[in-house]
Amino acid sequence: MKFRPRVSVMLGVAMLASLGLSGPAHAKETYPFQNPRLPLKTRVDDLLKRLTVDEKISLLHQYEPAIPRLGIKPFKTGTEGLHGVAWSTDIHNNGAVVTANGTVFPQAIGLASTWNPALIKKVGSAVGDEARGFNSVNPDVWGLQLWAPVVNLLRDPRWGRNEEGYSEDPYLTGAISTAYGSGIEGPDKDHLKAAPVLKHYLANNNEVNRDITSSDLRPRVKKEYDEKAFSPAISADAATGVMASYNLVNGRPNTVSPDLNDVVRSWTKRDLLNVTDAGAPNNLTGSEKYYATQPEADAALIKAGLDSFTVDDTNAGPTTAAVKSALSQGLLKQSDLDTAVSHILSLRVRLGDFDPDGGPYAKIGKDVINSPANQALARQTADQAAVLLKNSGNALPLDAAKTKKVAVVGPLEKTLYTDWYSGSLPYKVTPLDGIKQRLGAAGTVTDSEAADRIALKDVKTGKYITAGTGASGAALKESATSADTTTQFDAFDWGQGKLTLRSVANGKYAGRYNWGDTMVNDQDQPNGWFVQQMFSLEKQDDGSYLLRYSGYEADESWFGDKKYLKASDDGTLVLATKDDASHFSKDTISSGADEAVKAVKGADAAVVVIGSMPFINGREAHDRTTMALAESQENLIKAVRAANPNTVLVVENSYPTTLNWEQENVPAILWTTHAGAETGHALADTLFGDSNPAGRLTQTWYRSESGLPDILDYDIIKSDRTYLYYKGQTLYPFGYGLSYTSFRYGGLHVSRAGGQITATVQVTNTGKRAGDEVVQLYTHQRTSRDKQPVKQLRAFQRVHLNPGQTATARLTFKVSDLAHWDVTRDKNVVETGTYDVQVGSSSADVRQRSAVRVQGETIPARNLAAQTRAVDFDDYQGVRLVDETKVRGDAVGATDGNWIKFADASLGSGAATFTAAAAKASAGTGSIEVRLDSPTGPLAGTATVSSTGDVYKYATTTAALHGATGRHDVYLVFHGDLRVSAFSLK
Repeated sequence: MKFRPRVSVMLGVAMLASLGLSGPAHAKETYPFQNPRLPLKTRVDDLLKRLTVDEKISLLHQYEPAIPRLGIKPFKTGTEGLHGVAWSTDIHNNGAVVTANGTVFPQAIGLASTWNPALIKKVGSAVGDEARGFNSVNPDVWGLQLWAPVVNLLRDPRWGRNEEGYSEDPYLTGAISTAYGSGIEGPDKDHLKAAPVLKHYLANNNEVNRDITSSDLRPRVKKEYDEKAFSPAISADAATGVMASYNLVNGRPNTVSPDLNDVVRSWTKRDLLNVTDAGAPNNLTGSEKYYATQPEADAALIKAGLDSFTVDDTNAGPTTAAVKSALSQGLLKQSDLDTAVSHILSLRVRLGDFDPDGGPYAKIGKDVINSPANQALARQTADQAAVLLKNSGNALPLDAAKTKKVAVVGPLEKTLYTDWYSGSLPYKVTPLDGIKQRLGAAGTVTDSEAADRIALKDVKTGKYITAGTGASGAALKESATSADTTTQFDAFDWGQGKLTLRSVANGKYAGRYNWGDTMVNDQDQPNGWFVQQMFSLEKQDDGSYLLRYSGYEADESWFGDKKYLKASDDGTLVLATKDDASHFSKDTISSGADEAVKAVKGADAAVVVIGSMPFINGREAHDRTTMALAESQENLIKAVRAANPNTVLVVENSYPTTLNWEQENVPAILWTTHAGAETGHALADTLFGDSNPAGRLTQTWYRSESGLPDILDYDIIKSDRTYLYYKGQTLYPFGYGLSYTSFRYGGLHVSRAGGQITATVQVTNTGKRAGDEVVQLYTHQRTSRDKQPVKQLRAFQRVHLNPGQTATARLTFKVSDLAHWDVTRDKNVVETGTYDVQVGSSSADVRQRSAVRVQGETIPARNLAAQTRAVDFDDYQGVRLVDETKVRGDAVGATDGNWIKFADASLGSGAATFTAAAAKASAGTGSIEVRLDSPTGPLAGTATVSSTGDVYKYATTTAALHGATGRHDVYLVFHGDLRVSAFSLK
């Protein structure tokens, strides 16, 4: 979902109710489409034939208007529900964002870290209930189509939206998303509680320039990896559609990807309602320049398989005009329109939208929102999501009977942060609160946020920057001549020079006010699409500092050169150029590290709570460039560890972090994501052993980002990415997590019956505490024609065991799950061979091994005499994957020296002719060399490629071949800027 440039309106349920906004009015049954006893298709067909063309077109926009003559109410697609109902938009308030005030569960990566689909299904059910609850308050704001979950794979840990995804593994992602979606929908797929939509199809794992970058997916990566994240929930009818992502795949914008019909809809027999991401239809004619006119673009996306336009905020006029124009120009047929509208109507029928009584879930009211049961579920989920990364010398759990004095320090010790896709927190239990409550009156808790308290004085005027004292703050102004509380700010360092400044005067963060030139201390936390509460202190050669406004939009070219602050004539700080900026001296009123050291000295335990600010450290539209902690946080940990050997580190963020020094030197490390209102309770539960941690990492934690390829390299197979292919030493492996007890594995037995493989293993709790073990099963294919994963997750089970108890974990998967994509014949193939079965506690901690022999297929030698798609290569160097046409098909784009390889080709007694379909937009000629066994091997022939004048205009080129006999690896080596879609050697 893209930014909606609107003012956030924080409305709770009570306030909405006070405005007189009630639930949907129930109509009497008049037409067949309103008869819930009729089949779904009958109802849809009946309504479709009653709608005029204009009425049908009106339903294509996100804000579907009422059709009074048929008793049809307004309907809006898109309420955010990633980890609780988050926010929606109000058509009656110019599309203002309305933030939910309901249960906020752990961020999505935290949900997956539980490795507990049964629990996540309960979470999804709670979210579905609350969606109905908000809908009962105001259906115009809170629609029942939820844009969640996000199933994009966490291929690269630098992705700004890492917090929104589940895992780098498609199987785990599929299991968690299916559970969450099933819970949202409810048990009856014909009658939906709410309608989950999977985001964002497809291969969307970078943020920078995301609307114009292309993710190259060769067939194996697409079929074996990226599609595998989306297909499980759709196939299980646990999702009702997909949202197309902003990016391009193989040169074609996903907004017009033929996959939306050809692939996604093939996974289910149910109708799907597919939606665009916000503003994406306009990208087709704007940033992407893929179509010349909006009617062409809108026609193409409807025919590709998108049904609902999220564009132009609440203004449906441009979409209506473009679609009408497309129909009149013959770009779109009436049947295309009817197909899209039928998908919309089908979902609305399943939601009970046309039922006289509103359907079986219409009686769910606002009392479910933030209910005690949901609060308890949020705490349980946060408990299960925590991952114990290190526990040297049994530093944890803390013994409450012996631990009487605890110090809690760090920038996150007494705050809870929400993120862009969070609702508002109706209450907050911070880490400090949770520990205080757990210790009770018998314990003593000291704390420090460990932030430097500073004051900034203009070296020219001698006056300090002063902030307002009221709840709404005031414009920052140079006025005070001494560093009193109105001049003091707590400076929080979030890394790479980014600071937030919280005014001591009123406890609010300073930031740019209402897109103007002044700064005001008026925000509870950094927030908004363009985070405007960010600054940098730039030290100058003379020892003074420039105060730079570093809000995200300051990095945009349209922002201009006014990025620094200066005092105007009346002392008010305003934006200015660097040359005009005021110079400040920095007075450190107190050192955050020193205050933390004072707090931890003599404590029985020092708990350091550090991590991220979700609006700053990587988020939508911004990827991370480092996986390191902020420098001040690293220094804080080192200072506390030196002052107190009983240091416990709590890392609260949303992605892998390079904790190399910490892993070597800190006794205990606990990771959690931002886990909602119950974060503090969950941390205390885990730190004191009331909850035995059993969360597991859902992606690889690397030792450094230096070994990672470019974030735009999507070929996990060639670049050895994720645990599937990575061969280096990790900081923490996929599936990793410790426990306060220990487990023994034994008696692994693997059997095959029909199309299913079953592994049973005995797991015994050999410790003194009850706990959960996540039993994980991986396979490895010993031999194959193609490069195979080092290991791959096939099944898992979270097992609860009391001390001394033994249980049998039963792990099953299908033989067909062992298939991979055979590029020689464009199909999934299970190869005949031996497959290792590895069962253990993580991908790197295998406790029991076995093997199973599978009788499948042997992939034959390639037959290049048949027409062969160029993208079906086995290896390559330098090429890009591109769109063969704007409608469908992939091709290879190449420049000088690039090559593609086709392994183990049978050329028989001799291939005489090479024929290729090639396009060359630029003037002049290029060539394709056919070489054997290497890019510099024997030259069998050279085909000349003449200019075709257009990248989409292909012409046939041929060449005579010599010496092309027997079995060889065949290489096509390119010279010149050209595209190749298909070829043959006959």
